[in-house]
Amino acid sequence: MPNNPIPESAHNPADAFTRLLTVLDTLRTQCPWDKKQTMETLRHLTIEETYELSDAILEGDLNEIKKELGDVMMHLVFYSRIASETNDFNITDVLNGVCDKLVNRHPHIYGDVVVENEADVKRNWEQIKLKEGNKSVLAGVPSSLPALVKASRIQEKARGVGFDWEDKNQVWEKVEEELQEFKAEFNVVDNTAIDVEKAESEFGDVLFSLINYARFININPENALEKTNKKFIKRFQYLESKAKDNGKALADMTLAEMDVYWNEAKKL
Repeated sequence: MPNNPIPESAHNPADAFTRLLTVLDTLRTQCPWDKKQTMETLRHLTIEETYELSDAILEGDLNEIKKELGDVMMHLVFYSRIASETNDFNITDVLNGVCDKLVNRHPHIYGDVVVENEADVKRNWEQIKLKEGNKSVLAGVPSSLPALVKASRIQEKARGVGFDWEDKNQVWEKVEEELQEFKAEFNVVDNTAIDVEKAESEFGDVLFSLINYARFININPENALEKTNKKFIKRFQYLESKAKDNGKALADMTLAEMDVYWNEAKKL
């Protein structure tokens, strides 16, 4: 029998959360690995767990989502446990802090503010954040976000204070304009070097405008691109498998030969 037996499974959220706190406290004081961890050492693991949760969501695997949510929750509790050791804050402070923030930023629920739709809610949210001390609407966009996600968040934040196009047709015109400017970078005179830096800038503008258009038609560009990534991987792996079954190496096949298997994969 261990010195600190694991608490029995709980049957309500409060008891289950207390069980997690108890388990983490025990691990932090008795497990050599857990005792060594800091916020910095946990950081990259938390990012990894978050991406695993994202993968599970895109796959629609609810059982895997449940497990990954548990891993993320454990990390959140772990950070709070570490901070409590230096009396900076604890899990109670964290939970009360987020509750206070949610109440303050939803005056249409907990106050007398009237809203007509989701856009009003977002607009109020950004205005409240500025009153709380944020110097810029865009200050809440983490600098370390992947560029594609960051572009989406920047556009959403700007939209929240009314800086946006009026309709999707205007946005698509901007997409076409940026495409033409990008294409123009390659319409150079013979033997004239392409300005790679300028072309890169124009390509960035194309992506930014496409992300903007996706937002107008309610497509999440990150999810869309990741689904395409997964689709390509499955088709390419089918191609590799069929080539191997026929005793061939991809490097030795012609594009026409590979296209046969690729088209089979698309049908599947």
